[in-house]
Amino acid sequence: MRAATLGGTGVEVSRLALGCAALGNLYRPVTDEEARATVDAAWDAGVRTFDTAPHYGLGLSERRLGAALRERPRDAYTLSTKVGRLLVPHPGGAAGDDLAHGFAVPADHRRVWDFSAGGVRRSLEASLDRLGLDRVDVALIHDPDDHAGQALREAYPALERLRDEGVVRAIGIGMNRSALPTRFLRETDIDLVLLAGRYTLLEQDGLAELLPEAAARGRSVVIGGVFNSGLLTAPRPGATYDYAPAPQPVLDRARRLAEITGRHGVPLRAAALRFPFGHPAVASVLAGARSAREVDDAVEQLRRPVPDALWEELRAEGLLPADAPVPVSGPAGEPLPSKEPS
Repeated sequence: MRAATLGGTGVEVSRLALGCAALGNLYRPVTDEEARATVDAAWDAGVRTFDTAPHYGLGLSERRLGAALRERPRDAYTLSTKVGRLLVPHPGGAAGDDLAHGFAVPADHRRVWDFSAGGVRRSLEASLDRLGLDRVDVALIHDPDDHAGQALREAYPALERLRDEGVVRAIGIGMNRSALPTRFLRETDIDLVLLAGRYTLLEQDGLAELLPEAAARGRSVVIGGVFNSGLLTAPRPGATYDYAPAPQPVLDRARRLAEITGRHGVPLRAAALRFPFGHPAVASVLAGARSAREVDDAVEQLRRPVPDALWEELRAEGLLPADAPVPVSGPAGEPLPSKEPS
């Protein structure tokens, strides 16, 4: 599988990365055996980049990912985790389940927002303990929507020091909004942005400012939420969008996308996986998976050829902006940036 480099860091990421929220029992339980098989299938397919966070299953995702990678050569893969939420034990033990936050795990810890310099270091130390590793490659400030000031004043300088010390190799911000990451690109020396759900086949909010800013500064963007919480895998009533049932207008738009991709013999999820690679700032796309079968399908869809006529029809129907670049096919069908709009 092809790889890309994050900005000027020398950190390589596989073009397809495994998003590991599902390993933390996102929405429903996954067994330890299923979690291990998911990581093994990704590895066998050539995936060498794995993204996790303390938030995912109150640390369960990190523990499972670390266990699955423990026998792999440490220099053979890139691992990213996040800071901003500290996990604090409930004094009386588990307080029900964590489904209010989307994870089917006992609520034996609570999340405490902390974007202070000390909080960043404590978060990384705890993550390393759960992962069973001595280092992570990428550290991301996670969802500082309501904590922008502290994230800029304290969390970012703390990550910058950790990068200077060699504790992490690349630093950035991970959000499902584009305005604050654009500000980070302009005001700090971050290496990358993980943008979830805002540069997809369904919506392209990141195209206005964030992606051009990253490209102009030589920074990288990793695209998460490429299926918009599942809607672009199967746009039917009850499908989720931004972790909630999709509103009818959004569902209708996704169905129109599916009709057009189907006319060209391309599954909607294949077009959704490939679309972000049209932009030169995009280094990698995260695909979440909870089983080996889902990993295999993601790899198959990514390699499926998508004809130029499909992108052209989406533009003609007003479903893609006229200025949205689209990918061309590379070796083994893998997407390459970019086919600029004519």
